[in-house]
Amino acid sequence: MLIPNKSIAIIGTVGVPANYGGFETLTENLVRYHDASSLHDPIMVYCSSRSYPSREQSFLSAQLKYIPLNANGMQSIPYDIWSFFSAVWNRSDVILLLGVSGAISLPLVRLFSSARIITNIDGIEWRREKWRGLAKRFLRFSEKMAVHFSHEVIADNGAIAEYVKQTYGVDSHVIAYGGDHAVAVEAAAVDEYNLPESFAFSVCRIEPENNVHVILDAFSRLDAHNLVMVGNWNNSEYGSTIRERYSACNNLFLLDPIYDMGKLKTLRSRASFYVHGHSAGGTNPALVEAMHFGKPVLAFDCDFNRSTAEDKAFFFKSSDDLVRLMETMKMDVAERVGSDMVEIANRRYTWRIVAQQYFALLQ
Repeated sequence: MLIPNKSIAIIGTVGVPANYGGFETLTENLVRYHDASSLHDPIMVYCSSRSYPSREQSFLSAQLKYIPLNANGMQSIPYDIWSFFSAVWNRSDVILLLGVSGAISLPLVRLFSSARIITNIDGIEWRREKWRGLAKRFLRFSEKMAVHFSHEVIADNGAIAEYVKQTYGVDSHVIAYGGDHAVAVEAAAVDEYNLPESFAFSVCRIEPENNVHVILDAFSRLDAHNLVMVGNWNNSEYGSTIRERYSACNNLFLLDPIYDMGKLKTLRSRASFYVHGHSAGGTNPALVEAMHFGKPVLAFDCDFNRSTAEDKAFFFKSSDDLVRLMETMKMDVAERVGSDMVEIANRRYTWRIVAQQYFALLQ
């Protein structure tokens, strides 16, 4: 149980209710757990007024505080810093920072505040291919500040925790993400997409580090297997180019972003396999969501994915590997892998478990 009257602030997200990404979904589910558990300690979530023009004052048991900046892009750093000092001004006892972009202010926060700082450092953001030069150096410095000036560090993946220990000599708490919300929603029709009866499924941001080119190259050579991939193809030259390159392949169905969780549930439920190309970022929410559907997972071979799937998924490092896996797949082995995935998901990746682990720290 939390110590009575210990106020909690959650900063670093767009806000709640979630309509953006992983940290927002995490925050919403922490609030839902706080509300359902009738915890009396006040909780405040910092939100971007740019994303919530109606500016509701509360969400379930959480009070909402608005910052007049965008939570992402160039304004993310001042947004997080403003949130930090507002939380200090409001005498929060515990501040949960999600991400490291605002961590450069931690030395000052620690100097002027006795608040306990708990930081989820995300997925070694500075290593991502999209960052170069000054941005990469800044993110690495912010990560260092987060680790050294937080009272507790949360890593969402065992491989991240190992990196933190080896790099900074600091132990961290491994707390992943829940994925059971993906199966809890009501399924919605997907007739508009005219999809085949059988297909493998993938959903991701269309970025090189998610190995979209590797997956599409493999399935372009697998005439007997269909692939449905959902992503933001039009947001980058990489996405538009690769979509055009494979547009003539009759077994590839490259769909624009789908934000309706009911439609995603239908696609995941109908899929024969889930293909996961992410190579960075720790425990990926899309992977843990997919694992709850009990389908065989074919994941890019990296420490993060092996940790998430406990080495029990199928793994590939190249398009040739993926072709070979699909062509030699035995159904009894595939079914066993699917069963392993849902067992791991129910044991490790439910929001009840995740929220219990978070609130055990927020005391």
